[in-house]
Amino acid sequence: MIGIIGKKLGMTQIFNEEGMQIPCTVVEATPNPVTKVVNAEQAGFASVELGFGAQRLARESKKGERTPKGRRANKAEIGHAAKAGLPAPPAVLRSFRLDDAPGRDAEVPTYSVGDVITVGIFAPGEYVKVTGTSKGRGFQGVVKRYGIGGGPNTHGNTKHRRPGSIGPGTDPSRVIKGKKMPGHYGAARHTATSLRVEKIDAERNLIYIRGSVAGPTNGIVLVRKQG
Repeated sequence: MIGIIGKKLGMTQIFNEEGMQIPCTVVEATPNPVTKVVNAEQAGFASVELGFGAQRLARESKKGERTPKGRRANKAEIGHAAKAGLPAPPAVLRSFRLDDAPGRDAEVPTYSVGDVITVGIFAPGEYVKVTGTSKGRGFQGVVKRYGIGGGPNTHGNTKHRRPGSIGPGTDPSRVIKGKKMPGHYGAARHTATSLRVEKIDAERNLIYIRGSVAGPTNGIVLVRKQG
């Protein structure tokens, strides 16, 4: 298997055998059930769909009872989870390709609906790539969004954090596509590669990954093996 769905708990530090302090991101990846298997004949590539967490269900009897607040799983989600033998639909579903796993010359691993993927697929010393959604920062200017220096702070200047000129006047008489301008910043899918697994805590379903990964605390991340 090439990956697992987890939740970013935050960052901490550990010390290796040499006594070096290593900053680590802690990812909690509870056992992921396989909810769907796609073979190469169906879609042109082999993949599996994994689930993480659990949704809340509606009450079986609604007579004389107040409907509880919050979203509940619908019948389609419940039926899909029932095929995998799950009592409740997963809160998160993600697909992982199997034919792009490290060692492409090796035989593609096979899985069945109902199998469970745990943090045991990783080992300390392996390198992984982690995909998450970066923190959303709303509408921001060019100084924060792109790190542009801005204008001078003295000699009568009043345009300290403005972008300045955004294009030539006569030729081409327009703003070039892709110009760095103020706009929505963050809340985008980001993948950090070549991150080393420092520690695996199988009892608590924790993965200690060296360095930082995108996303806020309790954000959903995908941890995949890297060849």
